[in-house]
Amino acid sequence: GGSVRARQHRRKDTSSNSVLPVLIHGDAAFSGQGVVMENFNMSQARGFSIGGTVHIIINNQIGFTTSNPLDSRSTTYCTEVARMIQAPILHVNGDDPEAVARAIRIALDFRMVYHKDVVVDLVCYRRHGHSEADEPAATQPMMYKKIRNHARVGQLYADLLVDQGVMTEDDIDALTRHYRERLDAGETVAPCIVTEPFDKPYWVDWRPYLDGRWDEDVDTRIAADRVETLITTLNHLPESLVLHKQVRRILDDRLKMARGELPMDWGFAEALAYASLLEDGCSVRLSGQDSGRGTFFHRHAILHDQQTGDSYVPLQHLYEGQPDFVAIDSLLSEEAVLGFEYGYSTAAPYGLNIWEAQFGDFANGAQVVIDQFITSGAAKWGRLSGLVMFLPHGFDGQGPEHSSARLERYLQLCAEDNVQVCMPSEPAQMFHLLRRQMKRRLRAPLIVMTPKSLLRHKLSTSHLVDLSEGEFRLLISDPDIDDVTPVRRVVVCSGKVFYDLLDARRKRKIDDVAIVRVEQFYPFPTEAFCAELDRYTNAGEVVWCQEEPQNQGAWQYIWPMLRDSKRDQQNLLYAGRQASASPAVGSYRKHIEQLHELLDTALGAYDGGC
Repeated sequence: GGSVRARQHRRKDTSSNSVLPVLIHGDAAFSGQGVVMENFNMSQARGFSIGGTVHIIINNQIGFTTSNPLDSRSTTYCTEVARMIQAPILHVNGDDPEAVARAIRIALDFRMVYHKDVVVDLVCYRRHGHSEADEPAATQPMMYKKIRNHARVGQLYADLLVDQGVMTEDDIDALTRHYRERLDAGETVAPCIVTEPFDKPYWVDWRPYLDGRWDEDVDTRIAADRVETLITTLNHLPESLVLHKQVRRILDDRLKMARGELPMDWGFAEALAYASLLEDGCSVRLSGQDSGRGTFFHRHAILHDQQTGDSYVPLQHLYEGQPDFVAIDSLLSEEAVLGFEYGYSTAAPYGLNIWEAQFGDFANGAQVVIDQFITSGAAKWGRLSGLVMFLPHGFDGQGPEHSSARLERYLQLCAEDNVQVCMPSEPAQMFHLLRRQMKRRLRAPLIVMTPKSLLRHKLSTSHLVDLSEGEFRLLISDPDIDDVTPVRRVVVCSGKVFYDLLDARRKRKIDDVAIVRVEQFYPFPTEAFCAELDRYTNAGEVVWCQEEPQNQGAWQYIWPMLRDSKRDQQNLLYAGRQASASPAVGSYRKHIEQLHELLDTALGAYDGGC
């Protein structure tokens, strides 16, 4: 669906007439897979509608070895799920080619007139076993006794044509022989229906992205005067727009940040990244649950009039003829929406395409899309994607379902430079990271562990100079240490725990422990990391500190890098929560106790040897 939407957008097709979406299903999967229902629910939603899909079900009346409807579903037909959107359902006998053609024509006409989904249930059979490999009669003896005695479709249709006097048997034999000869010769037997003049204007040229490298050096800076101009433009709202007082205060603060009167927060940095990319000619599509406002009330890409209920999107009003900015509050689905956005990204390399999980924990509802498409699609099919995944992550004492985006799972899937996994810890880092994603020629998925409590953390801020002179830093050195001579221990960490460590070190007046942040986990910046550790010539210990339990988070992934990067005489230690079946505890008191313990271990109160 997303691929179709991107193609429609590229053609500026608001009537949904230029691209025809067709989905082919199996009968067991159509009734058995929940993503089918999710896609039907999405089919007429504003951010995802593609003007109707033609669903063709190859109904061979069996799913692997399950053929009894009492086992495979709770409905008479496998198509009942389509009734949730009142889609027309056409049941047709696969033994009747002309009836099949009529059914398809009716479905196509319906879709083109009403721009809604329609289903064709092609009732047929599977002559051979599953994948044409196993023996089907072992589990369906009666069904396959009938199938083996049943004439093939081609023979049934040939007999009909002969009976009707349309063709002779010699005509049919000659036609069949000619078709087989063309196949054996490797000829294309299906006619090409796409004409050259129609195809070329909308062709996406992927060649510039085929040799893109993750370490390509690109300039993501913007001038200081451009910052104030863009933020002022974003704050130029219709006079009649009545904002909520909290939203008004956030927008007013952003003006002060643009003038250098306040430190820059995450919402400011993100809005500025989008605005600058739009000004550079890149479209932006942001999709997810609560993405317009932001789950944590920080974004406010969509403003809501408190008196009329109307909405206004400032990023759509930067300048006349600008690229599209779309912020979509999606339906409550992970798998269907993430799948849609992945499809969109494979057909739209020129725009920033983002899917945001409400909490990173919830992304596991889309694990199939992550495993089979996002992280392996390029290796399996050569399909590039620049999709960005925002996964709010961090242990704030909110319990096991609202703490972890499961960083370890994404790191386990990393190989062959297939994706990028980052955990920015400062607003300017997010700004440069998003701009880097579009400025480089590389089109590989970017998985971002985004902040929650850091969005308003007094230490997690940036300054305008970080935008005009900075870049995305793969590692960040300790901001408090100028002289590395006294340092006896180097703590390596990532994300929110850095600020817990920094605060604890300052309160305890510790001056012999350095804290280094890893901002990009994959591809891992080995050379830069080794150079950073080499600075601390007197450090005898290297500690990896994380919020997650030891069997989760980055520990299992990063300890070989730490082992290979440290000097032989340096000890490697672990500081974090103990291994756990659950990502986090449900008690806030216990959460704080665990945090104090890992801080003590990291800063040297007691040994965390591994």
